[in-house]
Amino acid sequence: MSNKRISMSDIVLGQPLQWDIYGNDGNLLLRKGFVVNSSHQVEVLIERGLYVDSDKLDQSSRDKKIPKVVELPSVVRIVTDVRADLRTLSYNLVAETEARSKFLALAKQIVVATFLDTDVALGCILLHQEGNYSARHCVDTAIVAIVIARALKKSEEEITMLAAAALTMNLSMLRQQERLQEKSDGLSAEEQELIYRHPQETVEQLMAAGVKDEAWLSWILAHHENEDGSGYPLKKRGPETPQNAKIISIADRYCARVCARSYRKSLLPNAALRDILIGGKTTVDLMLVTLFIRELGTYPIGTFVKLENGEIGVVTSKGATTTTPYVHSLIGPRGAPLTMPIKRDTQKPLHAIREVLHRDQVPIRFTMRQLWGEIAAQ
Repeated sequence: MSNKRISMSDIVLGQPLQWDIYGNDGNLLLRKGFVVNSSHQVEVLIERGLYVDSDKLDQSSRDKKIPKVVELPSVVRIVTDVRADLRTLSYNLVAETEARSKFLALAKQIVVATFLDTDVALGCILLHQEGNYSARHCVDTAIVAIVIARALKKSEEEITMLAAAALTMNLSMLRQQERLQEKSDGLSAEEQELIYRHPQETVEQLMAAGVKDEAWLSWILAHHENEDGSGYPLKKRGPETPQNAKIISIADRYCARVCARSYRKSLLPNAALRDILIGGKTTVDLMLVTLFIRELGTYPIGTFVKLENGEIGVVTSKGATTTTPYVHSLIGPRGAPLTMPIKRDTQKPLHAIREVLHRDQVPIRFTMRQLWGEIAAQ
């Protein structure tokens, strides 16, 4: 295939792509038919250094027919597909001959989804908790890790490798994790040992499957180490633990806390961040936790809130400060559902956040598409 780099003029907002698009490493990123809906998405794509088959590009310029519109991909669909594909790939790892390339392909997909619309990707963590827990948790962790790595201005290659490590961090215990997710009593000694061993066993399974990347494996091995040396499996202290392992660790802790279990409610998102910050003073990198709070906000996207005027809504994007995000109100001040979501700026006193709510305190059904449009269609 002869590649040609595309420019801003090659992508038309609101129209399906006329070709498959590849990254600078030759991997497929977006399929023909994907509709780019905003200039921000175009800029993100162009920054990645995107290419198409030059023969197909030349042909499309000669062909005046408009391609048939296909179902429009969205961040939510990409996240859903990666969750399902990750579970299948992980459960069938022994029979897989191209594990490394397939894990990296899934990592690239989740990076693309997070870059296309970070708000929607983060919203999936709190608003799209359907499906298999173990795979979903790894994908959610990868999304948060990508956001933090991007804030630290890490390279695209490193971010993709970090996403791959997050996706595979619990590989050796995925099946058991489903069972542990439903437990209402304490862990047995055997179950505690399983958890203690999983970083090392995951590394061994990945190596057996052909993954030899030292960084990828080292981040998985160290993602349960603590700053004070109380973690596992090697009891490493802060300076000995790679920064990317720490990023995965904090993202892992946050996503686990905001997920509901059979035996307990999920923590409120703001409480989960506070719990990590206060409860982990000696175990986590406080500089990184501060960065997490800055990037996710005091009220992370997907958080349900009640405003000072009595409206109830959901946080949909960051605002001017970490404590004043934008909210889409769903329920009016008298308790009646609104005809359509209304965007509120919580900097304004009337729309300031009064309290944070659990999902079961919000008696209304809605879709992510209603909040963000086609980019969040399910």
